[in-house]
Amino acid sequence: MNNSVEKRKFSKVFIYSAIAVAILVLLGAIWPVQFNNIAGSISGWITEHFGWYYMILTTFIVFFCLFLILSPIGKLKLGKPEDEPEFRTISWLAMLFSAGMGIGLVFYGASEPMSHYIAPAEAEPETRAAILDAMRGSFLHWGIHAWAIYGVVGLSLAYSQFRRGEVGLLSKALRPIFGDRVDGALGVAIDVLAVFATVVGVAVSLGVGALQINGGLNYLFGIPTNLFVQGIIIVIVTALFLYSAWSGLSKGIQYLSNVNMILAGILLIAVLIIGPTMLILNMMTSGTGAYLQSFLFNSFDVAALNDQKNAWMADWTLYYWGWWMSWSPFVGIFIARVSKGRTIREFIVAVLLVPTVIGIIWFAAFGMTGITAGQGAPEIFSLAPEQQLFAVFDQIPLGLILSLIALVLIACFFITSADSATFVLGMQTSFGSLTPSGKVKIVWGLSLAAIAFILLFAGGETGLDALQAAAITAALPFSIVVILLIAALYKDANQERKYLGLTITPNKERLQDYRENSPEEHEEEVKAFLEQEDEPPRGI
Repeated sequence: MNNSVEKRKFSKVFIYSAIAVAILVLLGAIWPVQFNNIAGSISGWITEHFGWYYMILTTFIVFFCLFLILSPIGKLKLGKPEDEPEFRTISWLAMLFSAGMGIGLVFYGASEPMSHYIAPAEAEPETRAAILDAMRGSFLHWGIHAWAIYGVVGLSLAYSQFRRGEVGLLSKALRPIFGDRVDGALGVAIDVLAVFATVVGVAVSLGVGALQINGGLNYLFGIPTNLFVQGIIIVIVTALFLYSAWSGLSKGIQYLSNVNMILAGILLIAVLIIGPTMLILNMMTSGTGAYLQSFLFNSFDVAALNDQKNAWMADWTLYYWGWWMSWSPFVGIFIARVSKGRTIREFIVAVLLVPTVIGIIWFAAFGMTGITAGQGAPEIFSLAPEQQLFAVFDQIPLGLILSLIALVLIACFFITSADSATFVLGMQTSFGSLTPSGKVKIVWGLSLAAIAFILLFAGGETGLDALQAAAITAALPFSIVVILLIAALYKDANQERKYLGLTITPNKERLQDYRENSPEEHEEEVKAFLEQEDEPPRGI
């Protein structure tokens, strides 16, 4: 069967993934209480028995990224030797940030530090030590660890796709380990797992967005906070992003993405100026110091002998590690797509540092403004997380305007995240095609909306708990894929490093010769290399 005919048919990945998602939706719709109880029990069991595993794996990923920065492997380019970066550095850095800067930062920007302040990991609640705990915890959750997870998945895909000429499927990035088996049933299973994790991870974000839009409308205009309103919000936003996905309005989504960045910038600058500016700057500095000082300890600490911190970690740290893991295929594919022509070292440094620095500024600004507002109006602390940002804005000048901007920003993030996710899911279930059909994207758009609604429906009044349980649960099986991606990337890249003679001080003559000549002119070297290695670097 020729390739063009094959691509007109639904892939096995699409069929199996759609069936798995449909089963999940039906179970949640028919038995919502039991669904929520089972999901909560599974996530609780994972937290209790695999918390140590999540912590060690996430920290290992961070150290692997640091190793790549320092290793000669970091000199390898994500592309052929003659490839140049597709985007200017400033635009590239902005896109890296926008990939992970979504609904979550707006939702948690004020509410997370406020929550840590009244229920800290270790300090006495509502003390100065609790404020430092709040900054340190927020920086930890949205900093280097999160972006290391995104980075290794994105790097594996970019290396496989741009340097080795594979299609943009996660399974193909595992060819160095499994060989041609990734073209069969094993590859299908890996891609189905990646799709399922992505669907759940993105659905969690959409559920969070619906909660916060509803919370803002309730606080500002008295619109009820309930599942019916949240369902209407999901339907309206789904219709908007499905129209975009079907019509292929890429320019419109690009325009909307730019609007996102402008609105987020306006909010951040406004809060920095109107909020307690000096306190924000001081705590940003002190919090960064506390974050870096405790970085190694908190990377491994599972609070085995500290009941207060153990409960805190189950609600926060382990939830985030799971959420980042399930989001990593989506974000990884995006940052891989925009990073062609960059070196591995350049990629890792930018992915780890730029979003982390901006996240620190964001949480310092919104967190300290929120805590200060809560100290003056303690009732804010008792509000639902989705309402707290609007209550904080109500305590500062221009609060109504800022609240309206925040609502528009959340809606825009909702639309762009869902639209981008439908493309990524369509690509993953259409043989890696960069032009998945409108029908496939519509299916995934409806699936994302359905799962977001089902999670809120099953969770009832504790919809956020159901979302957290889903993120933690979906991440566990996919974490195995992440480990395999790291092993495959290292095996492939290290073989190429040895072939090119890359060291801390490289063989400049050999490297220059490789850059100036085509790979075909190195056939004799390849033959000699085959006598020394079990397997040649693929693509040379």
